[in-house]
Amino acid sequence: LILRARSGQRAKMVRSVAVLATLTSTRAMISRAVVNRLAPTALLGGLIGGEKYPGATMGDEAIMKPKAHGTSATPVQQDLRWKCDAATADRICNFNRHYAEYAGYWERETSFLKDESAASGEIKFYDSNTGNALFAAPKGRSFEQFVAESKSHGWPSFRDDEVNWDYVRVLPDGEAVSIDGTHLGHNLPDGKGNRYCINLVSVAGRPATGEL
Repeated sequence: LILRARSGQRAKMVRSVAVLATLTSTRAMISRAVVNRLAPTALLGGLIGGEKYPGATMGDEAIMKPKAHGTSATPVQQDLRWKCDAATADRICNFNRHYAEYAGYWERETSFLKDESAASGEIKFYDSNTGNALFAAPKGRSFEQFVAESKSHGWPSFRDDEVNWDYVRVLPDGEAVSIDGTHLGHNLPDGKGNRYCINLVSVAGRPATGEL
């Protein structure tokens, strides 16, 4: 009886091991199938925003690694447009990841609203460090709509179509940066989609080509 009982227990153990092996193999097959199916989508999502920021071109933390001048290779230009303060710009662009010019700075402390109007057409905004073109606005809306939205949020606010993705990236936490390490602001999506709240001092540079 004892031998039969032990034999029965061994048989149950063998069956249990066989079932476990089958489940493990099936799980592994499913996992591989899922990975094989999703990996290309995940990689593409990492480049164009994925589920969190669809429409944005994503970057990684390596962009903001320390360089010769904070997160950038050079200080900001000294003759920034719209009378933006170069010292403030340098702190925000190159030695900062989270803070910003105060809300409304762009309309109260700069000449932007005096210098620009609907007659300006599509206004180009250049990296305050490098002079690369980062944004162009308004696109698909009027100057008045661009200004109204920017006033409502406190900072110049751009939409996906107004971003030059050759030079702008969004990090996983929403920080907007230039590919050269300039801190620009943050992506704060709303019901209309991505909304890039950008420090004017970060995009008040003069173009690298020398032509506005």
